[in-house]
Amino acid sequence: MNMNWKHNIFLLLIAVLVSTLPLLVIKNSDFEGADTLAKETVLEISNDYEPWFDPFWAPPGGETESLLFALQAALGSGVIFYCIGYLKGKHDAKQK
Repeated sequence: MNMNWKHNIFLLLIAVLVSTLPLLVIKNSDFEGADTLAKETVLEISNDYEPWFDPFWAPPGGETESLLFALQAALGSGVIFYCIGYLKGKHDAKQK
């Protein structure tokens, strides 16, 4: 059991490294996301529009935004499917 815990921590550290390494390595990437395109469209319609707030941090490029979005999607799906598996296991244990 102790080895399994160490193995999981090691895999978690690798996942964090793989997801944060591009943030440090890739600089000045150019890829616009939906937020940027929406802002440009709003400014075309109304030139005097002012945003309600500004972001506190801007990622170094579009690929970084894509990476963060994919990471968020993976974490969210991991939580959802963990809960589904937990509830199924609980249901199966109750039936036995």
